[in-house]
Amino acid sequence: MTTAVKICGMTDEDGIDAAVQGGADYVGLVFYPKSPRHLDLARARALRKRVTRGGHCRTVALLVDPTDSALTEIVREVDPDLIQLHGHESVERVAAIRAHVAKPVIKAVPVASITDVENGLAYLDPGRAADILLFDAKPDPRAALPGGNGLAFDWHILDGVAGRTAFALAGGLTPGNVAEAIARTGATIVDVSSGVESSPGRKDPGLIRRFLQAAKGANQKP
Repeated sequence: MTTAVKICGMTDEDGIDAAVQGGADYVGLVFYPKSPRHLDLARARALRKRVTRGGHCRTVALLVDPTDSALTEIVREVDPDLIQLHGHESVERVAAIRAHVAKPVIKAVPVASITDVENGLAYLDPGRAADILLFDAKPDPRAALPGGNGLAFDWHILDGVAGRTAFALAGGLTPGNVAEAIARTGATIVDVSSGVESSPGRKDPGLIRRFLQAAKGANQKP
């Protein structure tokens, strides 16, 4: 089975076109003012229009501890296919957001240990809470961003998850290590942002294409 690929933090037409044309399954639009990848609604709408509705690529709106009003506005103005939550949302809050937006939800779970991974599984409840779990590297407590920091984690801590449920993997992925990550973890989706950038917030079309080729050509763990 081919692993799905999400290119997150899109900020310009060249990057999003490279992702869509290269076969990305998801592209992410970030709505978090502290991030160098943050988009205002006008910019997000313009990029969203470059992704064919109903096509092979779906758009994901990434938010951090969003209010209901922010969610409503983004869904109305941008109409993403999925919502990704990358904050400290509780299981109950994720379920409330899922009901509010009536769209599939990806919940990012920061991990550094097996305990973090096991606790994160509580979020997974397709159709009610999280439809997809995204395991990402736990950031330094002093870090300004909850993700997109280019940090990797010990993939061995996911050994107990592979085979039990599908999951997405992020954290320090690059064109050079994504095939190994897929083979080692069995992730069904890989998610990259800083690993395909020439500078923070600036996607490199060449790196995007290389990442997609490497990920799509990788062998998943049985």
